[in-house]
Amino acid sequence: MIRKSVLPLCAALMSLAAVAGCGVLGGDDPAAQAAKEPSAGSASKGPGAELPYDVKPLLHPGKEYFGVALDGAPSSLKPVDAFAKTVGKKPNLVGSYSSWGNGFNAVGAQNVFGDGGMLYVSWEPFKPGLDKIADGSQDAYIKKYADSVRKTDVPVAISFGHEMNGHWYPWGTKDTTPETFVKAWRHIHDVFQQVGATNVIWVWSPNVVNPVRSVKLEPYWPGDAYVDWVGIVGYWTRTGAHTFDTLYGPTRSQIDAFTDKPVLISETSSEPGERRRADVRALFAGVKEDKDVIGFLWFNIPKRADWRIQSSPLALAEFKRLIADDDFGFEVPRS
Repeated sequence: MIRKSVLPLCAALMSLAAVAGCGVLGGDDPAAQAAKEPSAGSASKGPGAELPYDVKPLLHPGKEYFGVALDGAPSSLKPVDAFAKTVGKKPNLVGSYSSWGNGFNAVGAQNVFGDGGMLYVSWEPFKPGLDKIADGSQDAYIKKYADSVRKTDVPVAISFGHEMNGHWYPWGTKDTTPETFVKAWRHIHDVFQQVGATNVIWVWSPNVVNPVRSVKLEPYWPGDAYVDWVGIVGYWTRTGAHTFDTLYGPTRSQIDAFTDKPVLISETSSEPGERRRADVRALFAGVKEDKDVIGFLWFNIPKRADWRIQSSPLALAEFKRLIADDDFGFEVPRS
C-alpha cells in the first residue's frame, strides 16, 4: 500500500491497498533510536551465549492474532488503548512502518511487549536499492539494526519489502528483479542470524495478485528456511472483491503450490460504504474458518480513504461483536 506522498498516484488497476494513502504511518522510528540458514529462533549465537526471546512457540498460535496499525503507535500506547476501548478488545499485534536507514524502534517494541503484544515492522527499502543490500554494502546498518533487535530481547515480526509483486514501490517489479529481491532477503536474514537476532519472525508479504495477475509469486520466494510466515496485503474496496475467497483465494492458490507456512492477513481494511459491514463479517469468517490463517492486522489510519473502523457505526458494531469471540487475540507469553 502506497504511503509516501512523494510517490505518484497509482493507475486504476493498482493494488487494492494502493487507495489507502500517503505518508509514513504508524510509529516511525524515533531519530534517537537510531547456503541456507535455519528460520526464526533456531540459530545459535555460539557456545555459552545467551539466546534472546524464543519465538518458536508464537509461530503456530492456538488462537488468532488480532493486529492493528495506528497513527502514533507503538512509540505511544495511547492510540492502542483508545482503539481497544473502541472495539472492546486489546490487539496483540501492533503494526508500524520503518524506512530503510532508520534505527530499530526498541522503545516501541518494549512498549507493545509490556502490554501483552508483539511489534510488527514493515521494513521499507526505499533507498539505496536492493542490489546494494544484496552485495553487502549495507551490512554495517543491518548489523546495527539486528543487534538492537537482539538486545531488546522481545519478539518482533519483520516484513521486509512488502508488496514486492507490485509496481508501485522501488523494490517492486519496475526497478527490481525477483532474483535481486531474494538475494537481498536472504542476505538480511543471514546477517541477523550471524548477529544472534533470532527473536524475529520473518514475514514475506506480497500484495494480493488480483491487480497484478501477470506477476508470479514463486520467483520472489526466499525459501522455507528464510521465512516463518506468509503475509498477504489485501483491502476490501467498493468495486473490488467482496468475499474472502475472491480477495485472497487467487493469491493463496499460488502460495500453496510452494510453501505451507502459516498465513497472516498482514494488512487489510475495508473502504467505507454500504458493503463495509459485510466486508468485516467476511474477513472474520474467512480467518476463523481457514486453519492455515493465523490472524489479521487491521489498517486503522485515515489516508486516501477513512480506513478507521470507527468511521462507520454499523461496521464498528459488527467488528465489536465478532472480535469478542475468544478465538481472536491472546496475550503474548512473557518468555
